[in-house]
Amino acid sequence: MPVIKATELSPGEMKWVVVDRERILIANVDDAFYALQDACGHRHAPLSKGTLEGYVIECPLHFATFDVRTGKLLSGPTAADVPTYEVRVEKDTVYVSQARVSSETKIGQSGMTIRTTTKRPPISPV
Repeated sequence: MPVIKATELSPGEMKWVVVDRERILIANVDDAFYALQDACGHRHAPLSKGTLEGYVIECPLHFATFDVRTGKLLSGPTAADVPTYEVRVEKDTVYVSQARVSSETKIGQSGMTIRTTTKRPPISPV
């Protein structure tokens, strides 16, 4: 699904978008784009209001930190990783997959990285 123009987001910047009724954070790190759920795993604070330094995003509420490439928790009061989404850029458009990337990453026999995807359950309105 197209979400933004690549030129709208400079390196080191992030922005939230809506994909299928869910807030997704898009981050540009050195001209590579990453997408993850815009909610900290602790109190669901919007990560888009936090800070981005390199590949590390910090939650504005309790300062948990996550790797934007994988969604993995680096430090903080939560035990949950943040779901990530596949991103591709074609011409000047950033596309985000509507399926979450599983936190499990497997290495195939050929040495290729294989990520399994799962469909998200419907999000109930808040």
